Amino acid sequence: MTGSLKSKRLAIRAGRLGRSKRKNRSKAGNAFIFICLCVVGFFMMLPLVYAIVNAFKPLEEFYVFPPRFYVRRPTMDNFSDLLKLATNMWVPFSRYIFNSVYVSIVATIGHILLASTAAYVLAKHEFPGKNLINYIIVVSLLFTSKVMFVPQYIILSKLHLINTHAALILPVFAMSLGVFLMRQFMSMVPNEILESSRIDGAGELRTCWKIVVPMVKPATITLAIFAFQSIWNSSGGGLIYSEALKVMPMILTQISASGLVRAGVGAAASLIMLIPPIFMFVIFQSQIIETMSTSGIK
Repeated sequence: MTGSLKSKRLAIRAGRLGRSKRKNRSKAGNAFIFICLCVVGFFMMLPLVYAIVNAFKPLEEFYVFPPRFYVRRPTMDNFSDLLKLATNMWVPFSRYIFNSVYVSIVATIGHILLASTAAYVLAKHEFPGKNLINYIIVVSLLFTSKVMFVPQYIILSKLHLINTHAALILPVFAMSLGVFLMRQFMSMVPNEILESSRIDGAGELRTCWKIVVPMVKPATITLAIFAFQSIWNSSGGGLIYSEALKVMPMILTQISASGLVRAGVGAAASLIMLIPPIFMFVIFQSQIIETMSTSGIK
């Protein structure tokens, strides 16, 4: 009874504090915060709006200064020219689409499996060197992937994986961001739940995939979007040479890299490459916001 009375008193006190805070907020302050958020959101939308507008610009409007964020005479010629160039290739364009989809799906699934398993061990087990491994993971987040391209190329060359899809897939498996993100969420899972599952006879793998991973579903979905976006936008330059193994970013870059005449084709290709990541984000945006608000990533 005393515990229930204490909880009720705490709830009443928290409600009073919340009401007092709301009373202390002025309408002018709320309006100022709203205006600031609108301004920041507007500037964040400009690159996306510019990419969409450019895809429908005729060639004579591309090099107008200052750049325009609107189209005076919208046209679909950029997309039709892109389609003509794609159909005239000696490798079917559908083959490039298949390569991109195949590489993206395999890399995303593999990264989720490896990152979740490694994060479970780092979050819920004690072993020598654990703190050092966690420190290395955090430090690795400071470096861009381009810094690791030369050693990555040497390793893949030693393994005879150059000019294969594995050269694009395996580096995504080892992304440290996924391990860090999943470890942050799994560390918040109560140990009592894991102990009860072990008492019931569940092994470590079953505990990880049947209990812990479903409890951190927002982080898993966010990780899938990050991994998919990373591999989807990777052109594979320097790693893939065979025409039949190339992915869409590389082909679209080749199509649009033929001078100023194909600037519109390049803009149309860029817009097409933006569609899948944006589509995934729109579907799972609530999960991403929940993940970012609780994982410590700013």
